[in-house]
Parts: sequence; structure tokens; C-alpha cells
Amino acid sequence: MTHSDTDQTRAPARRNFVQQLDLDLRLLGMIGAFAILCIGFDLLTGGRFLTPRNIFNLTIQTVSVAIMATGMVFVIVTRNIDLSVGALLATCSAVMAMTQTQWLPNIFGLELGNPLIPWITIAFGLFVGALIGSFHGWLVGYLTIPAFIVTLGGLLVWRNVGWYLTSGKTIGPLDPTFMKFGGINGTLGETGSWILGLIAVAAALYALYSARRNKQKHGFTVKPLWAEGVLAGLTAAVILGFVATLNAYEIPTRKLKRMFEARGEVMPEGFTQAYGIPISVLVLIFVAIAMTVLARRTRLGRYIFATGGNPDAAELSGINTRWLTVKIFALMGTLCALSAVVASARLANHSNDIGTLDELRVIAAAVIGGTALSGGVGTIYGAILGALIMQSLQSGMAMVGVDAPLQNIVVGAVLVLAVLIDIQYRKRAGAAK
Repeated sequence: MTHSDTDQTRAPARRNFVQQLDLDLRLLGMIGAFAILCIGFDLLTGGRFLTPRNIFNLTIQTVSVAIMATGMVFVIVTRNIDLSVGALLATCSAVMAMTQTQWLPNIFGLELGNPLIPWITIAFGLFVGALIGSFHGWLVGYLTIPAFIVTLGGLLVWRNVGWYLTSGKTIGPLDPTFMKFGGINGTLGETGSWILGLIAVAAALYALYSARRNKQKHGFTVKPLWAEGVLAGLTAAVILGFVATLNAYEIPTRKLKRMFEARGEVMPEGFTQAYGIPISVLVLIFVAIAMTVLARRTRLGRYIFATGGNPDAAELSGINTRWLTVKIFALMGTLCALSAVVASARLANHSNDIGTLDELRVIAAAVIGGTALSGGVGTIYGAILGALIMQSLQSGMAMVGVDAPLQNIVVGAVLVLAVLIDIQYRKRAGAAK
């Protein structure tokens, strides 16, 4: 009997529970680390970390960094880096603050509160972000200046451009509709949140069903039905649990009374109202879905990962890598502007220190989320989870009473450790193949 005959008659290896679920082990590790982090801080803070109020605040604080982290995935995948995202956020925030408080009222006579102001402001901010990002991409792609140098210069330039636009002043108050994108001033409420949660569960279950059907159609191995059921149940539990947690955070009574008084009404005795899902989280969900589709379902996404995997081969195969670089940085600039909307709306004004050190948080989120600095590998959901881990770490340390310098030391150490773990993981994965 030959060696091949022996292999054919050998019984198939038994797969354990996790293997049959066919889950990404790296993702499981990140989720496990996040869970340990949350439980640890909850114990250290006497149960204050996992309260609905803190989870709500943690969620809205994560959004702006998470939005930029999804764009940073594409930048790093193509073996570039963008150190200017925090400064670019500040410039876009300054532009939008001046647009709605100074330029539109003074030049076009649109007073604050006009329904057109927030939408014109956001559109103009996104245009400015895309324009600056395109300029960075042109310098990197066509003039072949290293992205590190271009964006390091951008960090210094745009931070101070934002300062000059506002003459160093804090600009506010911002438009009421604009501020709804910040989270605390704009939520779906309890009923709207449950409706969205049920829609999200239905969409997730359909995605699982569709993926299984496509695998069967093309002859690929599929998970056992019980495994699909476990995944579906876990997905539904996470989504509905998140909605229930946010709905458990109620608007303070004093704020409710002011809301009723502003409408000329008297608040009924014993009336309560939940915040629910913040609008900023809806923006992040939309960005996450759009970026995931872009990465997995479009020609541009395939070009991005092909270029990151092997730039020379990608260029020889006909991909215009220079123009691709412009597109990626333009997208990064647009996402910085969108993050500026969320960040300034949450603060209810533009301040000169907005976005400070965000470039480090964004890069750390992408790397912790599994984006390889060597290029070619990265996921959108990983970057968002990385941003959540980073924000949880900082918020937890602040609640425990850790000094700001020590917080930065810990974050820096975690970043280096994450890269080391990623390198070891990829070495073992490569050896296993």
C-alpha cells in the first residue's frame, strides 16, 4: 500500500467545538481580551465600568476614532501610513465650525437654526477633507514622497491651519441639528432602538443564511446546522443585549424637565425616557458596512489588497497604483472630516485641541485590530474592535485614577505588545500552512 493510499484510508481528524464553528481565532482572542479588560475594570471600579451610563459614554467616545480607523486599514494595507489624521480632523472641524457660525450667516445671510446650515456645513467639510486627502495622495503617489514624510508634515501644517482659521478661539455654540451627530444630543430613543435592533438581527441572520447558501452552491464545505444555529443565537444575543443596555440608560430628570419647558409643556409626574442608540453609532455602522463592502465586493477593494500584498506585481498586472494611492488618501481625508462632525458635535463646539493624539489612537486601533504593517492584510471589523479596546483601556484607567502620563505609557506598551503578538501569530499561521 502506498503512502497516498494510507492517507486516503485514514479517518478524518475530529474537530473540536471551536473548529466546527469555524471562527477566526484572532478575532476570538481580541473579543476575549476585551471581555477580560471590561470585567477587570468593573471589579476595580466597584461595578461602575459596566453600567449602562458608562457603556453609552464609551460607545460615543469610540466612534470618531473608529471611523478613521476603518480608513487607516486601507492606508496601512497598501504599505503607507497617515500621521496627519488628528490634525486633519482639527482643520475640518474648524472649517465646519466657521462655516455654520460665521461664513454662512455673514456671507449668505443664513442664520443659525436655518435647516440648510448643518447639511451645507457637513457637505463642505467632507469636500475639504477629501481635497486635502487627495493632495496627500498626489504627493505620495505621483511625486513619490514617502507617506511618512508627507503626513508628518501634514500633522504640523493642518493642526496650525485649523488654529489660524479660528484665530485660536473656541467656536460655538454649533447648530442644534449638527450637534445631534455627536451622540448625547441625538439618539433614537427606546422604541427606535428596538426597531433598529430587530432589523439588525434580521439582516445578520439573512447574511449567515446567504453565506451558507453560496458556499453550498459553489461546492464549499459548510458548518453543521447546529454550529450555524449557535452563531445565529450569539449574534442575536449580542445585538439585542447592546440595545437593551443602551435603553437602560435614562435621560436625567433635570434634563427632561428642561426639554419639556423648552416646548412650553410640563413634564408628567414620574415620566422617564431612555437615550437608546446614539445617531453617531448609526454613522459608524453605515461606515463599517460601506467600507466592508468596498473591501470585499468591489474592484477597488481587490486592487487595494493586491497592491498591499505585492506592489510590483500589482503594477505589472495593470493596476494604476499611483491613482489608487490618491483614492485611498482621499477616502481617508473624507473619513477624517466625518469624524470631525462626530467629535465636534459631541463637544458642542470646536476647540483647538480637538483630535490631539488621534493619529496614534487610530493607527493603534488598526494594528491591534490585525492590520499588518507589512501590508496586504487587514479587516474593518478588527479596526473597530481595536478602537473599542483602546477607548476601554483609557476610560477604565481614568476611572481607576491612573495619571494621564501612565495611561499613555500603558497604551504605548499595549501597542508594541499587539504588534509582537501579531508577528508571532502570522509566523505560526505561515508555518502551519
